[in-house]
This record gives sequence, C-alpha cells and structure tokens, in this order.
Amino acid sequence: MADLIFHHYQNSPFSEKIRLVFGYKRLAWKSVFIPPVMPKPNLTALTGGYRRTPVLQIGADIYCDTALIADVLERIVPEPALYPAEVEGQARILAQWADDTLFWTVIGYVFQPVAIPCLLGPLTPEQMQAFGADRAAMRKAPRMTVAEATGNLKAYLHRLENMLTGGKPFLLGAQASIADFSVYHCLWFVQLAQPLAGILDDAPRLKEWSARMAAFGHGQPEKLRDSDALDIARNAEPASADAPVVDTHGIAIGEQVSIMPTDYALDPVQGELVLSTATEWAVRRSDPQAGTVVVHFPRVGFQMKKS
Repeated sequence: MADLIFHHYQNSPFSEKIRLVFGYKRLAWKSVFIPPVMPKPNLTALTGGYRRTPVLQIGADIYCDTALIADVLERIVPEPALYPAEVEGQARILAQWADDTLFWTVIGYVFQPVAIPCLLGPLTPEQMQAFGADRAAMRKAPRMTVAEATGNLKAYLHRLENMLTGGKPFLLGAQASIADFSVYHCLWFVQLAQPLAGILDDAPRLKEWSARMAAFGHGQPEKLRDSDALDIARNAEPASADAPVVDTHGIAIGEQVSIMPTDYALDPVQGELVLSTATEWAVRRSDPQAGTVVVHFPRVGFQMKKS
C-alpha cells in the first residue's frame, strides 16, 4: 500500500479527529504540516482549490473531508471498525451532527478573547487580522453569539453525558465508532481553550470518556515536506476508479464538472468526472506541480454541477 500522507496543522480540530483514527487503527502515516490560513499553494496544487483542513493523499489520489477520509481508512484497515454493523446508521448520523452542529457551537463558544492565545498561539495584530479575514471568507453565515453558544453547548454536553450512563465506555456502547471520534475532536478543541474548559466539569463521565479516547494516540507519524508530497503525486498514477455509477444529476462519467461544499469554504474544484457512486464523487485534473491527480469528495455535504 502507498503511504498515507496527511496534510494538516497542529490545532485543527478536524485534523485531530483523523489523527486519533490513525491511533485507533494503529497506522503509520506521513505528516505534512500546512498553513492554517490561505494561501496554501502546495496543498491547492493537489486539490485544485479545495482549502479545508485536513486532506489525505495516497499517491495521486487526494481525499477531501474527514467523513470520506474515515471511510477510506476503514476500507484500508477494517479492524478495529469505525462503523460497527449494529450501530452504523446511528454512528454516521451522530458523527454528522457533531461535525456540523456541535462543531459550530464549539466555535462560537471558544473564540472568546481570553482563549484565543490557547487556540492560535501568540499572534501579532496583523496575523490576528489575517486569521479573522480568512475565516470570515470561509463561512458566510454569521457566527453564533457567545451567549447562545454557551447555552447550547451546556445542553449538548448534558445529552452526551447521558449517553454514557450505565457504565458504557463509548457513546454507542462497548466499542468506539466514528461518532466518538467526531464528538471527541469538538471537545478536544474546548479543552484546548483552557480558560473556558471548565464548562466540561459538569460532565464527569464525558471527561473520563475523553481521556479514554485520547489514549488511542496518533499512530506512527513521520514528517514529510510538502514539496516531497507533490513529487509523490506527480510520479504516481491515480488508482483505478472502476465502480458502479450512481447518477442523480444527469451527468455522465467523462464530463467536466465542478464540485464544492454546500456549507462553507465554497471553492469549486473543476475536473473530469471519473467516479460517481452512492457515497462519493471524484474528478481527474492536472496541475503543473502535482501532475495528474484524482480528487475525491463525499456526496453528503457537497454539490456538483457541469462546468
């Protein structure tokens, strides 16, 4: 199997989700650190413009969005499972709620002045302004007020605490699932915001669960330069995309399309449609730095149209 190359930055919550999956599945992986704000020239050379963090690279195949990345890792290493058969539907739905509703509630809560140095490190006023402008450009909807986020987060923590009653080690039972990893990365970000992390004190079972999750670790990372990742893509061939076609758009394989998220960071990626399954789209595109690559997206949370 080609190396798993993971493009991320240290304080990225969604990156922490996948780093912990690497640990859960005891995987070795190559770590490429990327800037937290645009421009990200070596990353977008691979993705065609997709700018969200993180991104998984396997040779010349580029996987966007942690929901799809988790599916890919599950295909490569099925055990221990992220989607135990008896709770797969529940796990996927709870994970989607955590990655969207819980995540944006946490963002509204933690980005208070007292906690920003813990989340971003010491920044100059110019760097802070650049970060704010970058994130404003990513998300068009207004951020939740601190008061609303605080109230909602307390309610969600109470509900999650309730899910751990009866001595269950994980949210859906005896085995961890994708739901645990999606909830965890949100609460990891709350813990990172140290002056505000006391909100977790009223959820002792959840704090114990969080420590249990953290114990999975991050697997075996090894640093890799972003220029080397580009070389690997340029010298590799994308994997075969032979899969049953599911067409809900009236768009045939081989047509030129653009794909982008439906919620934020609406940067379209254009290319030739080479994969259209019930759960995934992929486009082939060429770049002077990265060569010919195939960029993959999940269907849920993304939109596609003819170019």
